This record gives sequence, structure tokens and C-alpha cells, in this order.
Amino acid sequence: MRILCINGPNLNALGRRNPRIYGNVTLADIDDKLRLRAEVLGTEVATFQSNHEGDLVDYIQTQTADAQGIIINPGALTHYGLSLRDALEDSRLPLVEVHISNIHGREPWRAHSVIAPLAVGQVMGLGWWGYLFALEFLVDHLKKESGE
Repeated sequence: MRILCINGPNLNALGRRNPRIYGNVTLADIDDKLRLRAEVLGTEVATFQSNHEGDLVDYIQTQTADAQGIIINPGALTHYGLSLRDALEDSRLPLVEVHISNIHGREPWRAHSVIAPLAVGQVMGLGWWGYLFALEFLVDHLKKESGE
């Protein structure tokens, strides 16, 4: 089983970007934690980050044929990334949307997600742990879908 973990704009700045909201853990740290947990779960995680919506779309279009699910933190594209949304929808893969902070507890405009209607679930407000919870859930979801 192969899971894509996709991160949008500014997530490359984790660890130094507003630590009060996003914590001190870097994206590389999160990627390492995901890979270790994936190994325990008997799956593979491929990680990707870009600050450019088109790069994210290209990645989805080229990588989803060999994947079974997606974990995505779209960053600011959560609220208006319609081409990202369309690429995710076209992939037809189950996805879990992740946010480090609670987007409903911040500025009102952050609460709307164009990705949420496509997701089998959302994890938010749990810091970097949300990625691990998303992975656990998605692997279990995929196993149930396949009858394992």
C-alpha cells in the first residue's frame, strides 16, 4: 500500500513559522515520523511539498496511479485551491485533510475548506500528531475497503 502525503504552501517553514500556532517540529521531522509509522503499519508513505499549486496538481496527476490514498495539508490552498481540489477529485483516491491548527478556532475565512467535501475525514488542531492519526485512519479505512 502506498500513501501520498502532500503539503501545500508555507509548510516548508514549519519549525520556524509562528511556533505558537504551528509548534517547533519541522516538515522533515513530520515526514520522518510518518515513514517510521508507515513501516510499522506495513505501508509506504511518499511525501511532497510545494508552495505552488500547479506543482501540487502535477504531482497528484503523476503519482496517484501508483497510490491508494492521500493525506493532504493544503495550507492556504484549503480555502481557494480549486485546481488542487479538481486534481484530488480526479484522482478518485480516498483522502484525509490535515491541519496542524484548528482552522475553526482562527480567523473566520480559515474555516472554509474547498477540499473537505472530498475527504473521508479531517484532522485538525492536534499539531504534528494529526499526520500520524490521519495515516492510521487511512490505512485502516483502505484495509476495510479492500476487505482485509
